[in-house]
Amino acid sequence: MGLDMKWFEDMESRIPHGEVRTRFAPSPTGYMHVGNLRTALYTYFIARRAGGKFILRIEDTDQGRYVEGALDAIYRTMRECGLEHDEGPDVGGPVGPYVQTERRDIYGKYAELLIERGGAYYCFCEKSDEGETEGFEKADDPCRNLDPAEAKRRAESGEKYVIRQRIPREGTTTFHDEIFGDITVPNDSLDDNVLIKSDGLPTYNFANVIDDHLMGISHVVRGSEYLSSAPKYNLLYEAFGWEIPKYVHCSPVMRDAHAKMSKRHGDPSYEDLIALGYLTDAVVNYVALLGWSPGGEREIYSLKELCEVFDISGISKSPAIFDRVKLNYFNAEYIRALSPEKFAELARPFIRQGVKNPAIDPAAIAPLLQQRCEYLSDIPAKLGFFDELPEYSAELFVHKKSKSDLESSREMLEAVIPALEALPDWTDEAILGVLTGLAETKQVKNAKLMWPVRIAAAGVAVTPGGAVEICRILGRDECLRRLRLGLQKLAK
Repeated sequence: MGLDMKWFEDMESRIPHGEVRTRFAPSPTGYMHVGNLRTALYTYFIARRAGGKFILRIEDTDQGRYVEGALDAIYRTMRECGLEHDEGPDVGGPVGPYVQTERRDIYGKYAELLIERGGAYYCFCEKSDEGETEGFEKADDPCRNLDPAEAKRRAESGEKYVIRQRIPREGTTTFHDEIFGDITVPNDSLDDNVLIKSDGLPTYNFANVIDDHLMGISHVVRGSEYLSSAPKYNLLYEAFGWEIPKYVHCSPVMRDAHAKMSKRHGDPSYEDLIALGYLTDAVVNYVALLGWSPGGEREIYSLKELCEVFDISGISKSPAIFDRVKLNYFNAEYIRALSPEKFAELARPFIRQGVKNPAIDPAAIAPLLQQRCEYLSDIPAKLGFFDELPEYSAELFVHKKSKSDLESSREMLEAVIPALEALPDWTDEAILGVLTGLAETKQVKNAKLMWPVRIAAAGVAVTPGGAVEICRILGRDECLRRLRLGLQKLAK
């Protein structure tokens, strides 16, 4: 039975033309790593700057590597990062992504068309779906030269087969990449890769070409590890007589100069970074600049601004190094730019991790932290002293800069304790007034009096906030208890 050419004509008639159309096509085979996110961002930027369409396509044909929860992570990441896609198969309903396993019949039909045009063949040899023919050199695969009618008869009789691409053995294939320029490879270096597996599902190499064509994709953004596959894609386009999209292959994101990022080595995914208290906007901003530069000195950009300034020409051929120190800088900038109310809301669960005492309100601590933390998960370690006064040595009262020593610290606490005991209002203003008033009376700088108060109240040298804020947050009774303990240490 011949192919239904009307079906193909109908499919081709639906292809949109005349606009920039990009796609992000993740596989649900693992977590959404930083390189995936960068690809999604660049794909999104290209479409938005040109006023085009941004497509989300789930490439789930590798069912053996499917990871439970990976799809949810993809959708959640896209939503949180503001990467809203424009269309999907749900005509008249919510815009959903394209899903390749829901389109499997399409790929099979195009594979049959490719066989008819001489660009593919049935292969019945025993092998893995992805591998070469066992026991044969690729040029000697006996299935490649089977009579087409005989091969089709065997396939229709139920014999197990895969469909392989028929790569020309002579000549070369040249493709153009927007980053790496023209690249030419000899055809005899290319394998007859599998297009349709024995389970009827397409391989990535076939499905993405068919979908990119049918969806009218104008720019294909992916990692540079796919440069070696690009000639095979071009040969497929040429065999079908289709226009080839623009290729944008991005060099990898590396952990260091020698190794790519890897979950196995503890490198964080997008969701890991969010769990650590990095802000989505900061992560998006930083990841966008991994291997791309807008030019100039400016570094802080909103998503909308990135869409406006992004240009493919700014993408580097060199791998980008994921630098947590640099990310911390970006995140700190975004944290400082938050409203106090928003910061308090985001910081609350992290503050509560460090301060279990229900009598202490996280909202009272948040203002001390906003200018002092780079990412939210470093908050709990700064706050343990609020719950329990740590054991500390009297030597901590010695501080050269404030000219504090053991004797002067004892003298200051002896004056401070009764003054705070008599204080009618326990507010920042009232506490500050007492302490600065005592410093003036004793004719010492404020720091010389504040230092022993802070050490006695906190038991650590580095704290968010100063003596006044710590005393107020601890409350009158607990603060005075700790100051008396400090005085006892100094009296020994």
